[in-house]
Amino acid sequence: MKVQDVLLKAMAKKITCWEAAGILGVTDRTMRRWRERLETEGYSGLADRRRGRPSRKRIPLATVEKVLKLYQEKYFDLNMQHFHEKLREEEGWTWGLRPVSMTPRSDAATESAKARKRAVRMADSLVVELQTEL
Repeated sequence: MKVQDVLLKAMAKKITCWEAAGILGVTDRTMRRWRERLETEGYSGLADRRRGRPSRKRIPLATVEKVLKLYQEKYFDLNMQHFHEKLREEEGWTWGLRPVSMTPRSDAATESAKARKRAVRMADSLVVELQTEL
């Protein structure tokens, strides 16, 4: 069933607002808002009102590039939590942790960290083997 059909049934009082909301998977408050907009503005009132506008929470591209560069060159050995703390303390970062953790990181940085850990484990196992042979 289309959204418009459900709204029309709700407006015709064939079903209640909360039943229509349950069908559409929205809250009853959202359903009432949609019904009011349909009554006052018609079907054009149901269109997404923020379409074509960027998010207000968007971080500027230059800042994202700066963060990526810092992570790859200066703070490559830190996890995201510690990297975020360093950004706040030393770089003046004002956003939260989530934008930092969602920033695309190069796989090379994470792969090189994994490779270093593997190399250390292999070296440790070789030392143990050599000690047991002597």
